[in-house]
Amino acid sequence: MDSSHRSRPRFWTRDSSILLGGFFLVIFLIVYIWWPLAEEVLSYIDWNGQWWRYMDWLLLGVFAFMSLTIVARADIRTDLLIVFVGMCGGLAIESWGTQTNLWHYYTAERPPLWIIPAWPIASLSIDRITRLLNWIIGQMTRSSNQATLASIFSSLYWLAFTAFLALMLVFIAPTFDKSTTLLSLALCILLIFTPNNYRYALLTFIAGAGLGYFLELWGTTRECWTYYTYETPPFFAVLAHGMAAVAFWRAGLLLKTAWGRMASFRNQKVDAGRETVSE
Repeated sequence: MDSSHRSRPRFWTRDSSILLGGFFLVIFLIVYIWWPLAEEVLSYIDWNGQWWRYMDWLLLGVFAFMSLTIVARADIRTDLLIVFVGMCGGLAIESWGTQTNLWHYYTAERPPLWIIPAWPIASLSIDRITRLLNWIIGQMTRSSNQATLASIFSSLYWLAFTAFLALMLVFIAPTFDKSTTLLSLALCILLIFTPNNYRYALLTFIAGAGLGYFLELWGTTRECWTYYTYETPPFFAVLAHGMAAVAFWRAGLLLKTAWGRMASFRNQKVDAGRETVSE
């Protein structure tokens, strides 16, 4: 067998089973803890008739897609960091949006805890989509001039993120008197104007916005959450998923760098201690 084929990463790994099991466990806990919400959703289905006409196929489709993507070439060592950043980032975003009344949930919680696990799950799915897009582009442009290619991605980056920033300023304008809004705006400006990889940032933005469209379409049309503009969904909200994905990715890189430096410093202290003892 060809050695390159043997060394190619598999779609399903041992960690895929762990990740999928954890995913279903989270879903089970959400349904169990917030059973009245699940019961309300199920009450809309006529189980004695043509039940398939009342099923939420959009929700099931999104659920199936994310289930498929998060298990692709899973690596628990890197995925745990994505989950951690997604959980913390999702809580921050939901707290900001619901506390400033940019959007609200039908349960009137600010924010509802049952929505927070959706963020790390979506983050894992976006990570897989981004890596796939990056691989496809790499294969398609293997013989292209890399300098020209980098220039193209740089131009597309500034076009996409400048447009997003303009939309953000318009959308969040009613909450400029809120300190959390100003902090969120400052963070986005900092991330946009300090790029470290134009290509990967742009692909992450596209992947996040792509998945975010279907999540927002489901949530706003089912009135699970509603934006102050009453759009279903607002275009800015879709793009905001892309910006959130970029923020989570950058935060993950920062944490990895910090952890690596801490480990290096710790190893240096251990080596210095051994040298002292040997002397």
